[in-house]
Amino acid sequence: MHQHVARLVVLALMLSIGSANAADQPPLKITTKRDSDRAQLRAQQGKSVVSLHSPTGISQAVIHRTEEKWPSHVTLHLHLKGLEHLKVTSGELTLEAAVSSQGDHHAVRQWKEGEEKSPLDANSPFWMAIRLIGKDGKPTSTIPLEDGYFEIQLPAALFEGNPKLVTVGWIDFYR
Repeated sequence: MHQHVARLVVLALMLSIGSANAADQPPLKITTKRDSDRAQLRAQQGKSVVSLHSPTGISQAVIHRTEEKWPSHVTLHLHLKGLEHLKVTSGELTLEAAVSSQGDHHAVRQWKEGEEKSPLDANSPFWMAIRLIGKDGKPTSTIPLEDGYFEIQLPAALFEGNPKLVTVGWIDFYR
């Protein structure tokens, strides 16, 4: 009888360890194209921030969801000096953007499905809010960014149909 109780205790511990590991699993897994790229994930309360560092300035990352559904908010931090081109693909949907590096005003252009001549506007459900963040963590308008990043809020429309993965590709002006 004593041995039977000991087995039950060991089984209960194994089950609790297995469920603790499942609970500790991050909601997203990130795979980068190049060995020199770095990806970090910060996740809490249904919000995930994916930070991508790309020394070459041209690369891509695949973001896989590891849970039943995507987090309610997914934000990218692209640590680049400039953003010549951004391409985000989810299932059949492709969103693209570019941030002008000319003059003092940095225009953000966005389009979907390769239709650059039909730009998206802020009222579109496919609009990606893009901000330039300086090394002090505050919004900036200075390009090239020095130790800053492009903050990109991915739209909920990108996750309709609950795709298993999202691919993000980028090209930096200053590579």
